[in-house]
Formats: sequence, structure tokens, C-alpha cells
Amino acid sequence: MPPEISPAGVPTVEASPGRGPGRGTVLAIEDDPDVRRLLLTLLSGDGYLVQESATAREGLRTFHETRPDVVILDLVLPDLDGWEVLSRIRDMSDVPVLVLSGCSAEAERVRGLSTGADDYLSKPFSHAELLARINAVRRRVPPPSAGRAGFDDGHLRVDFVSYRAFLDGVVVPLTPIEYRLLSALVRHAGEVLSADRLVELAWRRGELASTRVKYAVLRLRRKLGWEPEGSPLRTVRGFGYRYDPPPPA
Repeated sequence: MPPEISPAGVPTVEASPGRGPGRGTVLAIEDDPDVRRLLLTLLSGDGYLVQESATAREGLRTFHETRPDVVILDLVLPDLDGWEVLSRIRDMSDVPVLVLSGCSAEAERVRGLSTGADDYLSKPFSHAELLARINAVRRRVPPPSAGRAGFDDGHLRVDFVSYRAFLDGVVVPLTPIEYRLLSALVRHAGEVLSADRLVELAWRRGELASTRVKYAVLRLRRKLGWEPEGSPLRTVRGFGYRYDPPPPA
């Protein structure tokens, strides 16, 4: 017998009580119980631990408490707009976010990617496509332990594992985008990085236009207490930006 179809146009499947062996944790913020049941069945069967939230506030609370590896986010939620949820998640984390929506309009897809989502999947969706997209967004975000553990020039230290920056031993409170920008610059210390290249390294697809990079650089300098003149984060006119470590003491 073919599966039933939920109001969202997604086939429903009976959920199995078990959980996967540990490929990672997926938080599904989705108010439709049929869709949640389908996500639980498909993802747990593929080895993921699935956490479910029916409201935006519950989802944000679960996100704070568990820090999942991937978030699947519906845009139509009963208490908060999905766009607001996406914005709040992006303010505090780089976790991959897959937007799940009943709207397939190009303008909505563009808005989702521009707001910070890693991918956008329209309902109804297939099992294979869902898993392929989740695996793809996870590959785009390397694990914290990948590559060097950090950068330290004796004055500025950037910890690539804890996603924190220290200036003379004091933690600098950075937003995710400020951290990614600083991380990209120090990973390429001594190199000139164009605005377009910085977008590739520090921004998610479509998140910001390269013309706004300079404002993020200004905010980063201000956070670190660096004046434009004499700052180790230098503007190379006509080319981009470069981080020059200070000479050894």
C-alpha cells in the first residue's frame, strides 16, 4: 500500500523506536507531526540521532542545550517566524542549517541562502535527496579538529577548536562571522586576500556581497581595539586585506 500524504505533501512513514549508531545529531524544528515522523524514520535509519521540536522556542532551547551537528528548519512555525530562528542560530553558531519549506519559489530559496542557510529543500522531498543534502552541508563545514589547532603570534591567538580568539590572553567576544573572518585572515597570514576571496573563506554561500566585507573588517578591528593605521589587519588598496603578525619580541 502506498504511503499516506501529509498536508505538506510529504509521504508519512511509521517511525521506528530505535536510533542510529551515531553518524551525528540532527535537530528537526518542524511543526508538522507527519513530517517530523518521516524525518525521524529516514534519518535514524541512516545512522543519525534525531531530536524533534514542534515550535521555534522549543527548537532554540534544544539547540542551546545539545548543539546538534545539523539543523533542519521549517520556515512556518506556530510561535516565531522561521527566518527569525535562522537569524538567531546564525548569531551564535556556524552549524549547518538545511531549510525545509513547502514553498519552492526562487525568491524564497534565494532569501534562505542569503540569510545564512546552507541549503534549501522544498517539500515534498525524496529520501535520497534529503540524505544527500545533509551529507553535503556537513562536508562544507570541516570538523573543529581539521588542520592546525590554532594560530598564535604571541599577541593574537585564535583557537580553531573552541572557535575563540584571545588578545594578550583576554577573550575577544566575536560573532560567528567576525570569528570566521579573523580565522580566514590568520590562516592566510602574510597573503593578500581579495574581498571575493574573503567571501569564499568566511561567508556562507550568498550570505553577504563582497562590497560589505569592508564593514565587517572595520567591526573586527574595533572589537580588537586596532586603529586602521598601524593595525596588523591591513587594507591593501585595490587588492583586499592582509593580516601581518607582529615581529617577534
